Amino acid sequence: MKKLILAAAAASILAVPAAAAPYGRYDNGRQQVRHEQTRVVTRNDRGRQVVKVRQVQSRKWQRGQRFDNRYASNYRVISNPRAYRLHDAPRGYRWVQSGNDAVLVAVVSGLIGAVLANAF
Repeated sequence: MKKLILAAAAASILAVPAAAAPYGRYDNGRQQVRHEQTRVVTRNDRGRQVVKVRQVQSRKWQRGQRFDNRYASNYRVISNPRAYRLHDAPRGYRWVQSGNDAVLVAVVSGLIGAVLANAF
C-alpha cells in the first residue's frame, strides 16, 4: 500500500511540468484579431433607410511580431514623433499609428520594436 501511494505521488510530480505552457507563449501561437462591425445608415432617393454592415479587423500588436498595415486600423506614418511625445525613432525604424497605438516598426523587415498603447 505504501509503495502504491509513493508511486502515485511520483507520477503526479513528474506529470505536472508536461502539462505546463511553454515559457513565454501563453497564447499557444494564436494571433489576437478583433472583428468589429460598423453599421452605416444612409437614406436613398425614396427616403428609405439603407443599413450597410462593414467588418473591420484590428489586431493587438506585440513586440517581435511582423507588422502588416493591412491589419492596422487608422494606419498612418508619424512624420513628427515629438509632437506626440514620442522619442525619435532609431536608424532603420519608424513610428506608425494603428488605431490609438503608436508602433515602432523596422523599415526593412517589418518587425515591431515597441508598442505604446493608447498614445493618441
